[in-house]
Amino acid sequence: MSTLDEFSRMEAEMDLRIGVADALGTDYFYLQEHLTPAQHEVLLRTREFVAEEVRPVINDYWERAEFPFPLVEKLADVGIIGDGIVGYGCPDLDPISVGLAYMELSRGDGSIGTFAGVQAGLAMRSIAQCGSEEQKQRWLPDMAQLRKIGAFALTEPEHGSDSIGLETSARRDGDGYVINGAKKWIGNGSIADVIVVWARDTEDGQVKGFLVEKGTPGYHAEVITGKGALRAVWQAQIQLDGVRVPAESRMPGANSFKDCANVLVGTRSACAWMALGHALAGFDTALTYSRRRKQFGRPLAAFQIVQDRLVKMLADVTSMQLYCLQIGTLATEGRLQPTLAGLAKMHNTSTARSILHTARDMLGGNGILLDFQVIRHMADVEAVHTFEGTETMQTLIVGRDITGISAFA
Repeated sequence: MSTLDEFSRMEAEMDLRIGVADALGTDYFYLQEHLTPAQHEVLLRTREFVAEEVRPVINDYWERAEFPFPLVEKLADVGIIGDGIVGYGCPDLDPISVGLAYMELSRGDGSIGTFAGVQAGLAMRSIAQCGSEEQKQRWLPDMAQLRKIGAFALTEPEHGSDSIGLETSARRDGDGYVINGAKKWIGNGSIADVIVVWARDTEDGQVKGFLVEKGTPGYHAEVITGKGALRAVWQAQIQLDGVRVPAESRMPGANSFKDCANVLVGTRSACAWMALGHALAGFDTALTYSRRRKQFGRPLAAFQIVQDRLVKMLADVTSMQLYCLQIGTLATEGRLQPTLAGLAKMHNTSTARSILHTARDMLGGNGILLDFQVIRHMADVEAVHTFEGTETMQTLIVGRDITGISAFA
């Protein structure tokens, strides 16, 4: 092949990459017509941030497993961090707006979406639901503006799906508590200014929530390395060795594991929206690629089998959209039950995995290149599928609800 031919081939490949994962606004059932102007504005504002700030640089952060601090600083200006919390400097967002923001962030990158979920859906939501007025005033305004970073420490090395059995202890000692134990997979745990630590009170055996501030003696966090998913957000393994906090650091509304579980209902909904974002990125890429990529003298989209796969992907994406809009509506009405959020999370993460697998396959060899984005989304959705309750756990929870019989071991 001549140098000129090689240059032309490279130029064509570059043209194929440009815009291949742009948001196409996939809305085959005209669902956006049901959005309010405010909801639509959140959608477009977040999409613009992703297009202009996230997608041009995120592959480099992901490949280096580096946390994107500059993007977090810019995210503060988008005005979407707060998970619908009312007041305390949080943006005025209803549940559907919150979901749309998670969807668009995840359409751009799973690490950014996960960071927002930990910051707002877990850490801020815990303080908003369980914290004292003083704790809310102190932390929430700065966290909404990303001047302070939060973490949520529940999962332990030996307690993931059975987190209700956590072993981290909190012992009352004079005018404070002493916390001992270990936590694992704690998003933002190595960089957080405040960590919501769930520990079992040795006095009554109940799980309670405590706010541990950055720099507290005995708190040690180490970034977990070697991840194949969500590489641009840091999860930590945490050791709590005699961590002493004042009594005022205990969240007065966190008195049992049920209070912790109530926080997790919202994050399961967020997972359903995040999965939708990943799936849309895969579908958009596959559709654009099949129109541009030529084989045997014709665009891939001209082949029947390719159209068959695209239509089936679209049908799955649409079902995910319907799930998300309904759980958003139910949350707005105060009727979203944990089992409904769990079913949506289970369905959407499983469906997203299938869509992304098909999209990667349709791109052939290009499908494993970060330039085409699909392989990153395919890897990242594996984490979304797992955290906040695996498919197995959600199945058992919903199964118990519809049969009245517990199938847990």
